[in-house]
Amino acid sequence: MRVFGLSLLLFTFAALPLISQVRLTLQEAEALALKNHPQVLAEQNVIGAQTQRITEARSAYYPLVNADVTATLSGQGERIGAGYLSASRLINRVGLGFTLNQLVTDFGRTSNLVAQQRLLTNAAQQDYQATQYDVLATVNRAYFGTLRAQSLIKVAQETLAARQEVVNQVTALAQNQLRSQLDVSFATVNLAQAQLLLIQSQNELKASYADMTRALGQEQPATYDLVEQPLPPSPAENVEQLVMQAIQNRPELASLRLNQQAASRFELAEKDLSKPNVNIIGVTGYMPYVDQLTLPRVIPNEYAGGGINLQIPVFNGHLFSARREEAHYRALEADQRLRDRAEQVERDVRTAWTTSMTAYQNLDVTAQLLREATLAMSLAQGRYDNGLSTIVDLTLAQTNLTGAEIQNLSAKYDYQMQYANLQYTVGTLR
Repeated sequence: MRVFGLSLLLFTFAALPLISQVRLTLQEAEALALKNHPQVLAEQNVIGAQTQRITEARSAYYPLVNADVTATLSGQGERIGAGYLSASRLINRVGLGFTLNQLVTDFGRTSNLVAQQRLLTNAAQQDYQATQYDVLATVNRAYFGTLRAQSLIKVAQETLAARQEVVNQVTALAQNQLRSQLDVSFATVNLAQAQLLLIQSQNELKASYADMTRALGQEQPATYDLVEQPLPPSPAENVEQLVMQAIQNRPELASLRLNQQAASRFELAEKDLSKPNVNIIGVTGYMPYVDQLTLPRVIPNEYAGGGINLQIPVFNGHLFSARREEAHYRALEADQRLRDRAEQVERDVRTAWTTSMTAYQNLDVTAQLLREATLAMSLAQGRYDNGLSTIVDLTLAQTNLTGAEIQNLSAKYDYQMQYANLQYTVGTLR
C-alpha cells in the first residue's frame, strides 16, 4: 500500500505541466495584452479608417479638377439627329484641357457632414478605450483564476501527502492488529478522494493557462508563473457615488453620447438637402487640331470659359424628405441606445458592488473556518492516535480541512476578481 501510494504520488507530480520560469506580474500581463490582443489592434485600425472619413467629408470644400483628352472623327457634313439638346454639328478635332468645379456654398450641409465625421472619430477613440477596458477585465479574471488554480494544486498535493501518511500509519497499525481493516478502507477512500482532487486541479490549471493565453492575445499555448498580488482595500461604502463615477467614466457611454451628437448633425445635414447648391465651373484647354474646312469660321486653338451654377431642388420623388425622416429616426434611436446603456451600467455597478462586498465579507468567514477546521483536524488526529475516536472522525476532519482550505483560497482570489470587476464597471480599471 505504501509503495502504491508513493508511486501514484510521483506519477501525479510528473503529470503536472511544466511552469515557465519567467515571472509575470499583473501589470506586465495587462501591458502585454494591450500590446498584442487582436481586439485592441482591430480598434486601432478602426480609428485610422474613421479618421480618413473626415478628409472624405472635407474634400467637398476643395475644387474638383479633371484633365480631359478628346479626339473625334466624323463624316463630311454629318449632324446628330437624336439625343440630348446640344449643337448637332460634328467636327473633326483633337483637344486637351482641364475642367474645374468649385463648391461655393451648400448652406451648411458639408459643414454638418464634417462635424458628424469628427464626432464619429471621437466615438471610435472611445470604443478603442472601451475595448482596452474589456481586455484588461479579461486579463484580471484569467490572472486571478490561474493563481487560484495554481494554489489549488498546492492544496491538493499537500492533502494527498497528508492522507498518504495517514494510510501508511493505519496500514502499519492494522498489520500489528492494533487497528481494523475497516480503518484502512476508510483511509484509502479518503486518499482516493485526494487523488481525484489533484487530477481535477490539474485539469483546471490547464484550462486556466488556455484562458490566460487567450487573454494576453498570444498565438502559441504557454504556461505562466504568476506573481501573487496584494489584497485590494474594501469596496467603497457609497454605491451611489460609484454609479455617478461610472456614468462619467465609462468609455462606451462616452462613445454613445458622441454617436448621438453625430446622428443629430447628420439629421441637420439631411435637412440641408432641400437647400440650393452654388458651384463655379471653369474650363480651359488647347486643341492642336481642328478641321477648319467643316466650319463656317475659324476656331482658335486655345479656349477658356467659366460660369456659375445654382441648383435648386424642386422634386425628386420624395427622396430628400424620406432621407430627412430616416435621419430623424436614427437620431431618436441613438438617444434610446444611450439611455439603455446608461441604465445597464448603473445596474452593473450595483450588482458588482454587492458581489464585491459579499466577497470581502467572505474573507474573514473563510479564514475563521480554516482556523477551526485546522484545530478540529489536530484534535481528531490526537484522539485517534490515543484510541479515543474512530477513523470516521479522522477522515471527516480531513475532509472538512480540505474543504476549508479550498474555500479560503477561493475567497481570496474571488475577492480580487470581484474587486477588479467593480473597478471595471465604475470605469477606473487601469
